[in-house]
Amino acid sequence: MNGHLRRCQSALRAHVRHVGVRHVEPLPGAQDLLGFRMPTITALKRDFEALVGRSVTLDELEAALPLVKGELKEHVPATDELRIELNDTNRPDLWSVEGIARQIRLAERSPKPLRAAKTPARIDSRIRVTDDLREIRPYIGACIVRGLGVTDALLPQLIQTQEKLAELFGRRRQTVSIGLYPLQKIVFPLTYTTSAPDEASFVPLGVDRAMTLREIVAEHPKGKTYAGILAGCARYPLLVDQRGEILSFPPIINSQVLGAVAVGDDELLVEVTGTELRMVMLAVNIWAANLADRGARIDPVVVEYAWTTPMGRRVATPRDLSRAVSVPSGLVAQVLGDALRPAESKRLLTSYGHRVTVSGSTLKVTPPPYRDDIMHPIDVVEDLAIARGYASFVPEMPSQFTVGSLSALERYADRVRELLAGLGFQEVVSSILTSRHEVWERMGRRGDPEGLVEVDNPMSESFAVLRPTLLASLMRIEAASSKAVYPHKVFEVGEAAVVDPAADPGCRTEVRAGALIAHPTAAFSEIHADLESLAYALGLTYRLEPIPHPTFIEGRAGTIVVGDRALGVIGEVAPQVLETWGIGMPCVLFDFELDPLIGG
Repeated sequence: MNGHLRRCQSALRAHVRHVGVRHVEPLPGAQDLLGFRMPTITALKRDFEALVGRSVTLDELEAALPLVKGELKEHVPATDELRIELNDTNRPDLWSVEGIARQIRLAERSPKPLRAAKTPARIDSRIRVTDDLREIRPYIGACIVRGLGVTDALLPQLIQTQEKLAELFGRRRQTVSIGLYPLQKIVFPLTYTTSAPDEASFVPLGVDRAMTLREIVAEHPKGKTYAGILAGCARYPLLVDQRGEILSFPPIINSQVLGAVAVGDDELLVEVTGTELRMVMLAVNIWAANLADRGARIDPVVVEYAWTTPMGRRVATPRDLSRAVSVPSGLVAQVLGDALRPAESKRLLTSYGHRVTVSGSTLKVTPPPYRDDIMHPIDVVEDLAIARGYASFVPEMPSQFTVGSLSALERYADRVRELLAGLGFQEVVSSILTSRHEVWERMGRRGDPEGLVEVDNPMSESFAVLRPTLLASLMRIEAASSKAVYPHKVFEVGEAAVVDPAADPGCRTEVRAGALIAHPTAAFSEIHADLESLAYALGLTYRLEPIPHPTFIEGRAGTIVVGDRALGVIGEVAPQVLETWGIGMPCVLFDFELDPLIGG
């Protein structure tokens, strides 16, 4: 789905110059995208120039930043510091000075695109993963970095990249966390295993005494910040070397003894742990590319699992995740409005980092190893447009006069919004993309998920399916609202997707309305009264038919039926479902489809 909803950068910018500081106003709305704050990268200008391979004026930098969907926010000559904001969220390889410089360098010099290094037949560095991690934090990847030379200027960049990837790409370390270690202090093979909270102790970064794992999550600042990631776990992850010396307690904190990188270190171990294997592999690839750009030699590490992962039991990292995408030239012309010759498209895409072969009028495009965001040919077309430059396209005025207006469905949805707000509910907006776990297991369902519309090539398992109803979205909002004053009354009117073999892509989009009430005495009768008021105001005749439903308490759930069609459900959420969400208050809710109700 990348590429369809991305916002093109504006050609108009407001420039304000102050004495000693150059400042560019941000694009409106660029600060947040569905709760995701846009990454801002801080770097020394001379370091950026060293990575690009030439000196760069500020005007030249501004002209080149559209290649990374970036804007120059600030330059402070006194410190030589640049601040660059990236108006995109699906290219974690750009969330570093190395990534930004690489994309600009590729466009200027058109070198051969980066290929993944061949994995040696023999790899001496290994990490063993024990079976007890499978349900806690199962995946790990790593690489060895030699000949880097950590300097005063480089160390903040390593920390910045670590924080950006773990906090944004890794969702505050939930799906990805990163550790850096001085290699000379470590003895391979390593073991990624678990420990009971009181069995293991070590001196964590930032303190001067040994602490047990239980003490770290209860007392250490990082432990208190990230303890929720391991909530409910009887055992905690631990990374140890051959001697049994502790390197880190992922995803919380490194050891002060083995996990503190300092100026002067020239050999490092980069380690990534997480809950989603492709995300872990991608993070390792990004680190390998970044440090190779700085002249380091990257040596692989083999991870040996006690179970069979989607990539096997023995996984060498870094690992190339690239998959070729076929792009017809006709699609390029259709989307961009210009019929580019295949040879010109190949040149532009190669300058953007892709490996391209041409067969007739079809391009076979393979992205570089540090990218995993090419999910559809339209994503390649977008890269082609960026590489060519949006300003190079000649705008065309509309040839037909039309008058726009809201559809009947949207007018009806707005009416439902007004009525629910009048009933005291507060509107929320959440993403249609979610995870199988949220819409299935956390909603009380068992077995393999059925009838879900899935993303073909998700970057993250957290956004791997389209929600079939609004139920899980409302529960997610409530789970995040425990500190707000009760009662809670929230609603959403939004899209969901359901499997429909009769529809062209095998699925269809529905507009649904859902509402949730939570407080100590919330009961079925209360949400039913609000549904009754809503139906009365809409002139809607409906009936409730009792049903068994895994999300609701038995005997307190019903189907909302209009005519002879079941449009949704209403019920009182079962205690076990509340527990899976970590919700401590009774909840009642309803959810139903609006499309069939047009015209009453």
